[in-house]
Amino acid sequence: MISLRSKVGAPRGLVGLPAAHSDIEREAQLSHIVQRGLQEHTELFQRLSALAPDIEQAAAIIAEALRTGRKLLLCGNGGSAADSQHIAAEMTGRFVKDRRPLAAIALSTDTSALTSIANDYSFDDVFSRQVMALGARGDCLLAISTSGHSRNVIRAAEAAREAGIHAIGLLGRDGGAILPLCEAAIVVPSQTTARIQEAHSFIGHSLCALVEAALGLS
Repeated sequence: MISLRSKVGAPRGLVGLPAAHSDIEREAQLSHIVQRGLQEHTELFQRLSALAPDIEQAAAIIAEALRTGRKLLLCGNGGSAADSQHIAAEMTGRFVKDRRPLAAIALSTDTSALTSIANDYSFDDVFSRQVMALGARGDCLLAISTSGHSRNVIRAAEAAREAGIHAIGLLGRDGGAILPLCEAAIVVPSQTTARIQEAHSFIGHSLCALVEAALGLS
């Protein structure tokens, strides 16, 4: 494996960084980036305990839906789409111990649906139309957005409310425009997208663990 400190591309430094005049300066730049990220990550995670009641509330809603034969829909863009798929996979597969599969669908996975809806209607509608097609009263929608302002996620939450589907927000910053549309919301108190996504991954795992415990599957 090639180290970032190797001689490959050494004279120019990393893309986006000013060229360092020596290996020592370049290593200092790299170390600063890592240490700054670790500090931000640690400081944020130390504040996440305040979100425990919100995480527990969201998990209780999801667990009750699954207990009564309903399902969990998830949506988000970019890294949040990946989080949607990750959480859905933990539900339909397993989190830690072997147990029955839990019904969860990430709405970012069907490329034919995404591209046809975006082409025939609007990218703003790629999730809401799937919510209307696949969702039923009593289901849950986990709407994931680091900004809280993703238009297609907003529309998905609106569609969920209209259909009697529980809308749960997994959000960042101040919750954005999605927040008032949610029955329950988990808002990560950070302005940095990368740190919010790191917290969302942890919260997703926490939701899986809590849902399994509530259903007596852990």
